[in-house]
Amino acid sequence: MRVILLMVLAALLSGCGYNQIQQKDEAVKAGWSEVLNQYKRRADLIPNLVNTVKGYASHEQQVLTQVTEARAKVGQINVNADDAASLQQFQQAQGELSGALSRLMAVVESYPNLKADQAFLDLQTQLEGTENRITVARGRYIQLVQDYNTYIRSFPQNLVAKMFGYQPKPNFTVENERAIQDAPTVDFGAAPAAPPPPQPPQPAPAPQPAN
Repeated sequence: MRVILLMVLAALLSGCGYNQIQQKDEAVKAGWSEVLNQYKRRADLIPNLVNTVKGYASHEQQVLTQVTEARAKVGQINVNADDAASLQQFQQAQGELSGALSRLMAVVESYPNLKADQAFLDLQTQLEGTENRITVARGRYIQLVQDYNTYIRSFPQNLVAKMFGYQPKPNFTVENERAIQDAPTVDFGAAPAAPPPPQPPQPAPAPQPAN
């Protein structure tokens, strides 16, 4: 009898989406691991990149320090992807590192010899490829979390999710979302007013006869 009850319970759980919840939860975990892997790949490139730039632009100390400190801050975060505050802190730190790297690349434009250095070119290529992989991994993770959250909030899977303690997962957000939403206003309807035509010179008044 117990075996039969277990079989019936397993069938009911399967029909209510228990197995799919497990699959989607594992997919989210795998997606998150890939995100971390690509961010780590970027962090591993930075020391060599900083040292190469320092060889040509040692006096750009402020920018070099910003990159090094931003990388160290990222490494100090013990992120928990299931905690919204932890994920936001992680995202903010990664954004600061991205900004520091952008400023470093802007400085490089002033050093033609550095831009021609083969070691730097190789590092730059690796960094660009890693940034692309980060974008792909983040995009895939966002989709996986959205799929998981939608599924466990739908009936009857929501009942099974509550029964076993599965909660919606936080997700990445768009940096500077308010600035993106508040687009600048551009009015193409009103043409600028034409400047007034130049006035012809007025003749000088005739001299008055003396009395």
